[in-house]
Amino acid sequence: MDTEKILGLFKEITSAVLIEIGVVFAVATFIVLASQRVLPWLAGHLHGKQRLFALALIPTIRVLVFIVAFVWVVPLVIEPSMQNMVAILGAAGLAIGFALKDYISSMAAGMVAVYELPYRPGDWIEVEGTYGEVKHIGMRAVEMVTPDDTVVFIPHLKLWTKLIFNANNGGPSLMCVADFYLHPEHDANVVKHLLEDVGLTSPYVQLSKPIVVVAKEEPWGTHYRLKAYPIDPRQQFQFTTDLTARGKNCLRALPVKFAQLSPEHAAQAGPY
Repeated sequence: MDTEKILGLFKEITSAVLIEIGVVFAVATFIVLASQRVLPWLAGHLHGKQRLFALALIPTIRVLVFIVAFVWVVPLVIEPSMQNMVAILGAAGLAIGFALKDYISSMAAGMVAVYELPYRPGDWIEVEGTYGEVKHIGMRAVEMVTPDDTVVFIPHLKLWTKLIFNANNGGPSLMCVADFYLHPEHDANVVKHLLEDVGLTSPYVQLSKPIVVVAKEEPWGTHYRLKAYPIDPRQQFQFTTDLTARGKNCLRALPVKFAQLSPEHAAQAGPY
């Protein structure tokens, strides 16, 4: 009975139908291949947004051709009755739902993100080793720009399974850290006060926030971390560079030596 129902979905396939199907697929293949050759050639003679628009048309044309060919061929093979269409659309919906389960999960995570606010536009976040500023939050993904001016799209799906590090969490304060490695034979108090002065005199420093110097003794020497906040989170790289450059120059004026960190010790040294 089930076999009869399945067979009842299809029309009788004649030679004329097979020829028509073959022509449809041949024309669709020709259009797709032609677009993949003509549009890159055309883009090579254009500039700016026009070039990018021409290149973006390639996958769009391929999808449109596939949809038109599919809509053309299906009525040639399947009897277009209400019962058949309900069965076909149900099966297609199940297949599409299974294929798009990650997409749907990302959209659900996006709604959770709107409520829980793990990130907002303007936040500096790190996800799976990628660090950057959040520029836009869509329904499926968050758009982030890295310090190297690379746009990264991260699906909200990461909310379920990955750690998301938010450096400023919607506020104007973002801690920056400058690291210094010195030979253990020196006066630690002198170095500490010197690094505090370096942070205090930076043109980028936010004076309302604390400036902290943390020291940790290691087998290879003493590791200093100068922690302070820039006025604006977008200044974090200029701020860290300023602290590092001026701190190094000031330390060179003292009777101290910089530590020579071996590869083995470098692998063992971690943040604290």
